[in-house]
Amino acid sequence: MRVPEGRCVGAEALVRWRRSDRVVMPDELIPVIEETPVSGLLTYWVIETVAAELGDWLRAHEDVQIGINVPPEVLGRGGLAYAVERAGLRDQASKLVMEITERGFPDKLGALALEMADAYGVRIALDDALFEGHNLIVLGRCPVHILKMDRSLVAQIDGAARPPWLEHLATLNQGAALEVVAEGVETREQLDTLLAAGVTRVQGFYFSRPLPAAELVAYHAAQG
Repeated sequence: MRVPEGRCVGAEALVRWRRSDRVVMPDELIPVIEETPVSGLLTYWVIETVAAELGDWLRAHEDVQIGINVPPEVLGRGGLAYAVERAGLRDQASKLVMEITERGFPDKLGALALEMADAYGVRIALDDALFEGHNLIVLGRCPVHILKMDRSLVAQIDGAARPPWLEHLATLNQGAALEVVAEGVETREQLDTLLAAGVTRVQGFYFSRPLPAAELVAYHAAQG
């Protein structure tokens, strides 16, 4: 969500594994498959599903984007660019945001792949950022355009003392050519505090629960 306009400008692709008896959430699924071939296959499937369900929506709107989590085992192995091409999203590369985490800090091949993706038009986001020292290493070695604050930081805004990281955030907003996105916004107090610190892009339950693709398109349309 882009505030203060209150305009939906995109979404993050999320995975929910529906079994016969329950829904397996990412915090249970991802640790099991990460650093295995399944992780890469799932990433490719997500790209193809985004293309199938949201490709027309991306083409119809200039100001929207879709974030896709990319594990380190995919970067630099040629599969990511191929998956984007195969899915028919080459012409929408500038609307794709490939999200990496500190755990996914790329090796030499991965860093080269991020540079190629940057030249390709794809935007790179550092996900789950905690404003710690390792963040600076990633920012210095990779073409990162977006810094996504970890939801645990936003959860500290609860009416108590002002979280110390807010000062770092204000400095970052003033001195870096980065777009800061706050994840996990659930209350008006959190939103107002982030706005005061200069954060204009947020996501979280305060605006919407996760939605199927068709409902996302309808939600975006309802924003005018």
